[in-house]
Amino acid sequence: MDHSPALTLFESLGADATHEDAEARFREAGWGPCGAGDWAIALASPTADLVVRISPFDPVGPYTARLYREASSTGQVPALHAHRRLAGGGDLQLLERLAPVDESEAHELLARCAVPTTEFSALAAIVGEIHADARRELPWCGPLDTNPSNVMRTLAGQLVLTDPYYADGPNLYASAERDPALLVARIPEAERRYLTHIPLACSGPWEDDDRSALREALRRADEEAITAEPAAASPAGAPVTE
Repeated sequence: MDHSPALTLFESLGADATHEDAEARFREAGWGPCGAGDWAIALASPTADLVVRISPFDPVGPYTARLYREASSTGQVPALHAHRRLAGGGDLQLLERLAPVDESEAHELLARCAVPTTEFSALAAIVGEIHADARRELPWCGPLDTNPSNVMRTLAGQLVLTDPYYADGPNLYASAERDPALLVARIPEAERRYLTHIPLACSGPWEDDDRSALREALRRADEEAITAEPAAASPAGAPVTE
């Protein structure tokens, strides 16, 4: 099937597009809701064969996209047609449409990946290599996600592994509330601007007042970090000028 209209739509987003811009653009083109999780929503194409995954804040998005590219020859991951980062730390992926599977099938595939047979050894090796990079490079990167909902079926009937990487949300957000300065120091503002916009459709609700309180705490921590920079850069005993 010709995916060029979807790719053209994807590429029409400007460099400064946010998750809100992406959702509005795809909805205007007739794409409709087909799923939501803690980190992202999904919109299905009018042709029903494609999905766009839109996340306001997803540090592991590039690692997932890398997995889909590097493991594409196995046929055991979804087909990724396009990927880009969004302004403020969001992530946008254009994927083939998938369908849920029974938990028993999902658990069987996850077990076979955990103790790789010849059939899954290539996929397991790629998953492990990329996860090691993510754990080394990202603060608050979680362990591999063994949620059975991460196993799905393509429209052609093939079982595939999706989203095995995730940011350790409970610890990340608890740290943000407990010690905003720590999060500010470890994740640049441009990569977490929409940290409080995630849908949290599975683990929520997250009340608006609580989201606002965290945004305010991070804003103050950002201001304090900027104020502290000149003092930190000055030699001991040297005056700090405005």
